[in-house]
Amino acid sequence: MTFVVTENCINCKYTDCVEICPVSCFYEGPNFIVINPDECIDCALCEPECPAEAIVRDSDLAEDQEKFLELNRALSEIWPNIYEHKEPLAEADKWKGVRGKAEYLER
Repeated sequence: MTFVVTENCINCKYTDCVEICPVSCFYEGPNFIVINPDECIDCALCEPECPAEAIVRDSDLAEDQEKFLELNRALSEIWPNIYEHKEPLAEADKWKGVRGKAEYLER
């Protein structure tokens, strides 16, 4: 089992979750962060920390979000590790809760 960063994170990139992670399994892209599923220890500490409610247990993924499990895996292999809190993107509050943001994902 692992946790997955879903579409809700796109264009928000709150990082409240990364500094609480005991194994530093988060990776950062331009407008999204991901969890490496092979490094995640399923501790569940990150899930309640996300202001955008973007982190979900893999077994609880909505059907339209299932693609994010493989996306998290793939992007965590090429993006740099992030383990400290950073400011969210400038328009994070505007994008928080917006549906259908997958097309805005920057790689």
